[in-house]
Amino acid sequence: MTSKLTQIRKSIDKIDIEIAKLIGKRAGLALDVAKTKKTQNLDIYAPSREKEVLKNVVCACKGQLSEETIKNIYTEIISACRNLENPIKIAFLGPLSTFSHQAAIKNFGSTNFFVPVDTPQETIEEVECLRADFAVVPIENSNEGSVNATLDKLVESDLKICSEISLKIIQCFLVKPENSKILKIYSHPHAIAQCKKWIAKNYPDAELIPVSSTSQAAKKVSMESCSAAIASEAAAKIYKLKILQKGIQDSRENWTRFFVVGKISTNPSGNDKTSLVFTVKNKIGALYEILGIFNKNKVDLTKIESRPTKKKAWEYMFFVDFNGHIKDKNIAKTLESLGKFCVFVKSLGSYSKG
Repeated sequence: MTSKLTQIRKSIDKIDIEIAKLIGKRAGLALDVAKTKKTQNLDIYAPSREKEVLKNVVCACKGQLSEETIKNIYTEIISACRNLENPIKIAFLGPLSTFSHQAAIKNFGSTNFFVPVDTPQETIEEVECLRADFAVVPIENSNEGSVNATLDKLVESDLKICSEISLKIIQCFLVKPENSKILKIYSHPHAIAQCKKWIAKNYPDAELIPVSSTSQAAKKVSMESCSAAIASEAAAKIYKLKILQKGIQDSRENWTRFFVVGKISTNPSGNDKTSLVFTVKNKIGALYEILGIFNKNKVDLTKIESRPTKKKAWEYMFFVDFNGHIKDKNIAKTLESLGKFCVFVKSLGSYSKG
């Protein structure tokens, strides 16, 4: 071993010890924060504050590491410090290794209690019944659109959206190592739709079988022969499957939005979004009048879509996303005006952008 290499390693060891000491010092301060929050009856999880911390360290660390890497490292540090006093429990659309699970880890870090649940509705109900502190549920895919089960549950729930997560979706074709012939392909309906061109080209005669999640697909393939799953790389590791091909989704830009849902209301972060649902009066030009209110108050709408109310035939709810926080003056004024023109208005939550 050269003297130069030895010297470099000594320098690394010295820095590692300094980093470890500083992490310990940070943990002590985090405990002080937790105790102060407890005396003031404040929420342990503060999404806007955590986003601020990540933004600060990304700006400070202009070096060899990517922004994503820095965020991943500090998310784990924040998670470990947050859970020293009050470990939180997070329900997610399971089983393990689903994209919802990966989104939950991306947002909260890995040092938490994660609870896999079967459906978006039941995931949110875990928080309503106090069996979990937060729920992570998919809301929209950039190619396949909204997850209607999540939208419907948010309308009837008293919980609020408190954070947004964006996750790039890379679909893999998984088989048992000894598989040679593929007769059946399992996956979630959205995943199958995201990969339809690839499937048509490579396995046009295979039977497509929809299941509740991509991880459930991987689990089934691990117990069968002549079958394959469209799922994540993480699912391949858990169920000991072979990745026959990675990145089989038809679009390279394949993203899914997830919501963190809980009992807390978040403070403005300066980079927020608000989700809202409303129904309009049954008259000509009603929706036009509503959109005029947003325009008048200079509210930047980023999404609008309709869903049946399921209460009366051909009656619809409108879901909108827009930039800004419910505490912003123009947003508060908009909501006040909407109340005069709508049959029903409900804020689903304001949250830091993912």
